[in-house]
Amino acid sequence: MSDPMVPPTPPVRLDALLAREDLGLRRVAGPDDPGTVVHWAHASEMADPYPYLLGGELLLSAGVHIPEGAGAGYFDAYVSRIVAAGGAALGFGVAPVHEAVPGALAEACEMHGLPLLEVPPRTTFSGVARAVWQLMAQARLAELRRVTEAQQSLATAASRPDPVRPVLHQLAQRIGGWAALYTPDTTELTTAGTPPSPETRQSLANLAKVVRPPAPTAGSRAAGAARAGAAAPGERRQVTPAPGEHRQAAPTPTSASDTVNGTHLAAYALGTGYVLGVAAPHRTPGDHTIASVAAVLLSLLTGQQQSGTTAARSSALVRLLLGAPPKDVAPLLGGERWQVVHARPDGHTAPDPLSTSALGTALGSTLVDPTGEVVRVLVPADRPVEPLPGWTLGVSTAATPPDWPDADTQAARALARARATRAPLLRHGDRPALADLVPPHDADAHARALLAPIAAAPALTDTLRTWLSLHGSWDRTAVALSVHRNTVRQRVARCAALLEADLDDPDVRMELWFALRRT
Repeated sequence: MSDPMVPPTPPVRLDALLAREDLGLRRVAGPDDPGTVVHWAHASEMADPYPYLLGGELLLSAGVHIPEGAGAGYFDAYVSRIVAAGGAALGFGVAPVHEAVPGALAEACEMHGLPLLEVPPRTTFSGVARAVWQLMAQARLAELRRVTEAQQSLATAASRPDPVRPVLHQLAQRIGGWAALYTPDTTELTTAGTPPSPETRQSLANLAKVVRPPAPTAGSRAAGAARAGAAAPGERRQVTPAPGEHRQAAPTPTSASDTVNGTHLAAYALGTGYVLGVAAPHRTPGDHTIASVAAVLLSLLTGQQQSGTTAARSSALVRLLLGAPPKDVAPLLGGERWQVVHARPDGHTAPDPLSTSALGTALGSTLVDPTGEVVRVLVPADRPVEPLPGWTLGVSTAATPPDWPDADTQAARALARARATRAPLLRHGDRPALADLVPPHDADAHARALLAPIAAAPALTDTLRTWLSLHGSWDRTAVALSVHRNTVRQRVARCAALLEADLDDPDVRMELWFALRRT
């Protein structure tokens, strides 16, 4: 596991500080290791800085603590304490106390392997500290950009047909290594990237067994809870076996890591019995976050495969295409009665694929159909539909498959009224209407005859229906139909002329409304 005292920010390479011309730092002793990193800068004039260091510091000192006539023994003790505290490097300011770096200090740093930097008089310690934080911020920004780009590419891959392989391919590409998906019995199901050596490959398979859930047995849940050290539900355990050794240190950990022959290995339990394995030649900041995102996506994808949801819906689509009646297909979709929801995003923008998918998730359904500016969703009747920020919703009554077309019309009308009244959600009423007292055949015949003069002009019919439903409001009808209010006036006047009817008469309006509800 990583040291909890190390800050959760990318370290700064010491070479990057030395390359800053504005600082003018110069290495005068110690190892020239390009892998040396600094986590922070700290100035101290204590003769023994050990109690005040956390590790990973660039310790800055002007040598105020050095006594007159200090010999090699003093510098040896001073440097050894810095190294014991985990200091990364020592920066020595040559002004105003000392004109040059003491030779005994340079010898002690060389002996103890501590990089020693000369800080010129023109460079302040606060300037060095600021440069460390600037470089750290740049590294953090680069890491966030890399993780964000990886998340976007993984999400795109997850939306493709047969998405498991594209997700693995993107993961392997982003970490510059190899990714494998293991079945519950830790057999390689599919892989992507550059394969590691057979030994490393076997080590990763062994590591996958560490996070693989144990086979369920009678009473195993109770026994596991009583066992000392058992993981609590949802608890994340990090297991890091010694190189070449793979042992289960805690019951069903969710992740484990190891290093074999310089290759960094990690395994993630997906919660569905599957395991994601990752092998990378270099461990860079953000790799764990990227792999965790891939693990979440693969958990969802393998969960769908296990539940059979995708297969059932594919079967339903095939049966519909081959002529099966909707009532026979509905059970495959997960319910007998459904609500139709018409949704439109607030504002004037058309719904994009990402927001459409999020809408379906919020409504608890994957049966989503974007049609122009409106998204239609089939939602099981037992799932409540609540208002959603950024959307206007119209909801039908619960309907069986034969009545889905009527429910679709109900949802469309409810959405139009919701937009006109600026309500976030409106439902179609399901109480018996007066028109239900008239035999359907007679009502339909009367409606066709009454509306025949405008039947060939859908724009007129829709405008009249919306205008009547909104009690003759020109402005709200214009909003509902996304047209100018003058257009509404012209269409309604045209309807009155063609129907030879006085639309100011409430009896005429009532009769037309009943007729329009039958069409």
